[in-house]
Amino acid sequence: MIIKILASGSKGNCIYLESSGVGILVDAGIARTKIERRLIDEGIRPDRIAAIFITHAHGDHIKGLPLANKYRIPVWASEGEWKGISGVDDDLRQVMETRFGVYEPVQLGRISIYPFGVHHDAYEPVGYAIEPDEGDRVSVVFDTGKVDKGMLALMEGSIYIIEANHDPDMVEASDYPTIVQSRILSDLGHLSNQQTAEALQKLIQGRGERIYLTHLSSKNNMPALAEMTVKAALKQRGFIAGTHYTLEVVSE
Repeated sequence: MIIKILASGSKGNCIYLESSGVGILVDAGIARTKIERRLIDEGIRPDRIAAIFITHAHGDHIKGLPLANKYRIPVWASEGEWKGISGVDDDLRQVMETRFGVYEPVQLGRISIYPFGVHHDAYEPVGYAIEPDEGDRVSVVFDTGKVDKGMLALMEGSIYIIEANHDPDMVEASDYPTIVQSRILSDLGHLSNQQTAEALQKLIQGRGERIYLTHLSSKNNMPALAEMTVKAALKQRGFIAGTHYTLEVVSE
């Protein structure tokens, strides 16, 4: 699986994934022109993108959706999140279906995309497990206030692209209004470094897994702190970075 994190953080999020010649975007949270430029810089043609998958309809995840109209790229989102998305041509709008409360997978060539519910203050936010017929599976979890057992089950055995948004002490010491602090720290907010570390403790088996820590707050976190917190938690299980797993902190 080819992974290119084009943007990550409070200012916008966008990931390119490719397997078996099929390329997709997860979120498009920076300006269209920036997405185009960063794709081209990576040697990727924007008109070859098969689909865009949206986690939720906050601006830092959908700002660049005019890309879809320009290149006629189908956009997938949950029925709830379409309430917060405008400007995508009707023929490109794709709704993820559910059956008995479980999202139906989306098949694109030899890649299966499995949406799953997460916990955030949006209409119907999701994460994604992306599974090619051959090669590495990838799970993407951006904004969520907690990680539950159902999420862990769908994330298991993959490359982990997961948010490590904040340090709670930094949030509480920030100049954010109390209501904003409470939102960030709630079960419908964002994952702290420690919450992410605890989830990875349950997921990592020391088999060379790849971890990408993403969506770091520019005001309430530091890359070194996020890295240290996760490494310390995994060391408790006897796992050492570079030996049992690889870790990259993405803070651009």
